[in-house]
Amino acid sequence: MGVLIDPETQWAYVAMGPANRIAVINAKTFTVEDYLLVGERVWNLSFSPDYSRLYCTNGVSNDISIIDLTRHKVVKSIKVGHFPWGLVVKP
Repeated sequence: MGVLIDPETQWAYVAMGPANRIAVINAKTFTVEDYLLVGERVWNLSFSPDYSRLYCTNGVSNDISIIDLTRHKVVKSIKVGHFPWGLVVKP
């Protein structure tokens, strides 16, 4: 589904759709370092303006998840309505 790479090209984040996870990949070695459990059917991703958080849309669970990128931990899920697919974060 969605893929993002941080500005320093240290980490890649891959939305894994029906696996309900985001893969955290070391962008230098291409090694999967972690899998973050998010909502059902994770689709797309967006960074916060300061790149401290990652947001993902979870289409079947009707929410978005917020991930703290300093710890690679899901910190919150927020209900947003039916079948969110994409998102845009404005500064």
